[in-house]
Amino acid sequence: AKKTGDVTELQIGVKHKPATCEVQAHKGDKVKVHYRGKLTDGTVFDSSFERNNPIDFELGSGQVIKGWDQGLLGMCLGEKRKLKIPAKLGYGEQGSPPTIPGGATLIFDTELVGVNDKSLNEEKQNSEL
Repeated sequence: AKKTGDVTELQIGVKHKPATCEVQAHKGDKVKVHYRGKLTDGTVFDSSFERNNPIDFELGSGQVIKGWDQGLLGMCLGEKRKLKIPAKLGYGEQGSPPTIPGGATLIFDTELVGVNDKSLNEEKQNSEL
């Protein structure tokens, strides 16, 4: 049963692109990402913005769901993307109980805030205060 808003392929929407792209995220880079994850009905199941604690992981090495490993490639530092991720690139048919039902399309608002040793200027300034 296909619900409204479900996708079968990964969809990437660029919400904001920085004026200059200093550094891009490639496979094998250590990246820091702020994210808000929603189901297609609008339920937010996870958000690093609320915790003010971005996730860091190695891109393209299977530490996160496939939709992220694919959807964040080539992203510029400071870029914001909206990812619509089909279940096969998310948590699949089994889902991630109790928050994510099986077969769920996931919608992530993501912001790339760090690549390897480079981070967004705001972060640098804050750390010196």
